[in-house]
Amino acid sequence: MAMARQLRAAGVPWKPGDGDRFVIPDRELDDVVFTISEMVVELRDLPGGRQIAFNGTTEWALDAVLQHEVIWLPRESQLRELLGESFRRLERDGDTFLCHADTGGGPRVFTAPDADEAYALALLELLRHAADHDLRG
Repeated sequence: MAMARQLRAAGVPWKPGDGDRFVIPDRELDDVVFTISEMVVELRDLPGGRQIAFNGTTEWALDAVLQHEVIWLPRESQLRELLGESFRRLERDGDTFLCHADTGGGPRVFTAPDADEAYALALLELLRHAADHDLRG
């Protein structure tokens, strides 16, 4: 979640959509990952067997939360899209992912144990470079 916080602080835009994941910090829910879905599907164990129930809503103590109160956990594909043309390729080297990107200062390699984290590091550097360029330009 630390990387997601950094992305949010850097101003990465989020237009919530189906399948997006997020956490709700500071409400004792930091470790619970929520997924946006138009329909909730729940498994119920009944005497006649397991039932797959389709619900429009689920009764729960938390009715709704404002977008600015949650932290988006972007997927690899979303981060790659945000990198745009600066993204070159992603490689795996053992337990490490290498994201090759040109973030404005020439080609660089960003390494992390997870692909989404490697993408996020490259995106943060791209945003830093763009902000520095805007300040100078």
